[in-house]
Amino acid sequence: MTTLVSPLDGFAFDAWRATPPDARRGGLVLVQEIFGVTDHIRELADGYAASGYEVLAPSFFDRRAPGFQAGYDPEGVARGRALSEETPWDEVAADLQAAIDALAPPVFVVGYCWGGTAAWLAACRCSGLAAASAFYGRRIPELLAETPKVPIILHFGRTDPTIPPETVAAIGEAFPDIPIHVYEAGHGFVSDRRADYNEDAARLSRLRTLQLFTRNAGVKGEHGA
Repeated sequence: MTTLVSPLDGFAFDAWRATPPDARRGGLVLVQEIFGVTDHIRELADGYAASGYEVLAPSFFDRRAPGFQAGYDPEGVARGRALSEETPWDEVAADLQAAIDALAPPVFVVGYCWGGTAAWLAACRCSGLAAASAFYGRRIPELLAETPKVPIILHFGRTDPTIPPETVAAIGEAFPDIPIHVYEAGHGFVSDRRADYNEDAARLSRLRTLQLFTRNAGVKGEHGA
């Protein structure tokens, strides 16, 4: 576990850290779902570390619920959604920047569910980032007035009831040059804890994410360091 400090308000918050066993390909900020830094998020972090990335998975809800973790039951969904809606994007952007700054370049970001929208936010507002991969970011339409400054790819499930096709189409119309991958799956298809888990979609989306990172490994971001 690592402690990060927000440049916005000086708040100190925790981040799960996973380090590569061999050669380091870069740094990666992994952004949680609404359920917090769960065992699923930690397993994802460990998986990316095994692929050569030094991973930080910050606990973005620590100000309101330190160490928050919730299940996929209705109570967990309600509590996680409430926390996510209580957390302003300016605060999230600052916490993302703290995580990016704690990693040596090149630095990437990947996010799932609420974290998918946060990954979009990072691509738009944060410096020192090389590329981003956003999974089923339901709230991206809230941020369509902002333009990503780094390469980003988006992943959605075709049968996701929380992100209808018209929402995905609106994002594509606003940013026709951004790759949008739509899978024959529902919401949260990367998580094997969920009913909508889809092994093929999870594998392919991860492959595309790693390819994106490899293609942009020479990008140093605005820090230039």
